Amino acid sequence: MNPKIIVDADACPVKAEIVQAAAMFHVRVMMVASFDHRLTVPEEVEVVQVDRSDQAVDLYISNRIAAGDILVTQDFGLAAIGLGKKATVLSPRGQIFSDRTIDFLLDRRHEQAKRRRAGKHSKGPKPFTSEDRERFLQSLTKVLSDLQENVGLKANM
Repeated sequence: MNPKIIVDADACPVKAEIVQAAAMFHVRVMMVASFDHRLTVPEEVEVVQVDRSDQAVDLYISNRIAAGDILVTQDFGLAAIGLGKKATVLSPRGQIFSDRTIDFLLDRRHEQAKRRRAGKHSKGPKPFTSEDRERFLQSLTKVLSDLQENVGLKANM
């Protein structure tokens, strides 16, 4: 099994951290974004660009993710698909999604959408911080370290 890191890259703020951790553990990275987003990444990172339609990135990823892969996304719907395919799923803030938490998150997203349609507005997400970046890198490194123990990944540490 050769796990890979698949990134919902349109609005991902931790691309550099993903590349850094992947290089340490010799794991392939695939970043998927719409043609509206220009990605500047090292040449060893596979970049896939899809059309700009609403769900094109999610559809591409959901058709290619496999058990054992690592998915980085802030989209709860895509996270649920990744979990259903037995991938490890992380948010860019370092939250590791699980079957236990995803139902609550999807329900909360649905309730917030209903409120917005009714004219109620929320503050939106908190600004992304350096602590969020560090938490993400720690979470991803732990996931890769666990994979190393379980499937024999080699690390450059």
